[in-house]
Amino acid sequence: MNITNIDLNLLIAFDALLKEKNVTKAAEHLNITQPAMSNSLKRLRKLLNDPVLVRTSDGMTATERASELAPSVRNILQDIKQALQPVEDFQAQQSTRVFRIMASDYAASTLLPPLLETINLVAPNITIDIMTPSDVTFFDVEDGKIDMAINLFNELPQSFHQKVLWKDSFACLTRSTNPVLNNFDLKGYLSSKHVWVSKTGFGVGLGMNPTDVQKLGWVDEALAAIDKQRDIKIFTRNYHLAMQLAHDDQIIATLPKKAALVHTDNPSYTIVEPPFDIPDIELKMIWSPLLHHEPGHIWFRQLVAEIANQC
Repeated sequence: MNITNIDLNLLIAFDALLKEKNVTKAAEHLNITQPAMSNSLKRLRKLLNDPVLVRTSDGMTATERASELAPSVRNILQDIKQALQPVEDFQAQQSTRVFRIMASDYAASTLLPPLLETINLVAPNITIDIMTPSDVTFFDVEDGKIDMAINLFNELPQSFHQKVLWKDSFACLTRSTNPVLNNFDLKGYLSSKHVWVSKTGFGVGLGMNPTDVQKLGWVDEALAAIDKQRDIKIFTRNYHLAMQLAHDDQIIATLPKKAALVHTDNPSYTIVEPPFDIPDIELKMIWSPLLHHEPGHIWFRQLVAEIANQC
């Protein structure tokens, strides 16, 4: 039997007929005419190759096949009704949902702490699963397996929804005893040793070469624009490690400013403006169109955007 040839309204008629055991009462139940219900019964008999209802001394009685089908049909109708109910608002306070986020450690160190603090207050039973860029792929985001990815993206598939959470400038982080701070200009910057930290995007390649400016990213592209090059001694894919390495008074870490400001209250660090112009970067949140209209996801991404606006 080809289900595409079945009028699903017949299931509603079948359910009413099996409940009422009477064509007239079934018609009244569905607020249709008696001839229309009689026609539905005729079509059901042809479809099922079964009388469905037969007249007996006790009135109309369901056949054995109709009685066997009745619970399944009723469940199908209930499932359809439930599926088509208006979507209820997301109840964050009661929810036990798990939200999965891919976040670079730049996002993790700047955005996620205040986000988690707020979630503990407004949705204490929600769980957050935080993954790194190496844990997932764009396909995972596209399929809705990951609720969102938060990172510094260069290019994105057009199918994704996206929102800029903030724009960030750059800052230099180094140990407060670093002698270069006595005269922190471009010459002093270039004479120092530097730690490079990656963009931490999807599919980060293996190995880095200090002379390959096109792969080095924002800071080194800005230096190349003024025909300069810094002395990179350490490459890392981790912002936290870059900040720790900058505690050496011979090392400078040039980082997005919000990351550097994590150490603003630590007197052993000093944060200064770079002695050259570096274009601002954008932290973006991306998500699948499959999740775009889901109430829980709408609530979550609005919360993320609100917290980002406060950072």
